[in-house]
Amino acid sequence: MNVAVVRFPGSNCDLDVVAALQATEGIKPKLVWHEKSNLRGFDALVLPGGFSFGDYLRAGAIAARSPSIAEIKRLAEEGVPVLGICNGFQILVEAGLLPGSLLRNSGLRFVCKWVTLRVENNTTPFTHRSERGELLRIPIAHNEGRIFLPEDDLKALKKAGRIVFRYTDEMGEVSASGNPNGSQESIAGICNEDRNVLGMMPHPERAVNPVLNSEGRSDGMAIFSSLAGLTRRGN
Repeated sequence: MNVAVVRFPGSNCDLDVVAALQATEGIKPKLVWHEKSNLRGFDALVLPGGFSFGDYLRAGAIAARSPSIAEIKRLAEEGVPVLGICNGFQILVEAGLLPGSLLRNSGLRFVCKWVTLRVENNTTPFTHRSERGELLRIPIAHNEGRIFLPEDDLKALKKAGRIVFRYTDEMGEVSASGNPNGSQESIAGICNEDRNVLGMMPHPERAVNPVLNSEGRSDGMAIFSSLAGLTRRGN
């Protein structure tokens, strides 16, 4: 499977994503500059974390106008899996590929820590190898990660099963102590209606090497191994 990792000016997690994908059997990643307008031949796309264009205006706002975005939208409409991680999630929201807004953390500070995620939807290309209710330990690192949607949109998102991850405490319970940024209903990741576009604030690429986890876990690999388990498609 050929996977494009789209690099923007200010991306700083692109090489981490490439390394995580290289460690995943069956995936061949390739860095692609954000000005590339033809992404045919790739089986999936990843928008990595960082500070694209310095996060000026709003996080992801300028990157969402990059030449590659129109191509990413076209491929997403054709069913190609698209993953946005942290700043990549912000870009997908700004580009209209995912709903809602990503606001300043409720504490108004940058938060960098390990968190517990609960898998709410295991029918996406990135979660189909996980069990619903499974708990993953994955780190976050963001300043604008508080997910907000108008009440009607939130209800529609919940009804359609498009909440993919929630922050929880270590026991898997949704609680104030387990919500690191004040996101509505502790939401950590959502998908589009067709479930092939996923945006998540936590960084799975930073949780694939057990050496980096005090508990010796590699829970982030669940995201990438699910992607590797898909059948390749032409586009």
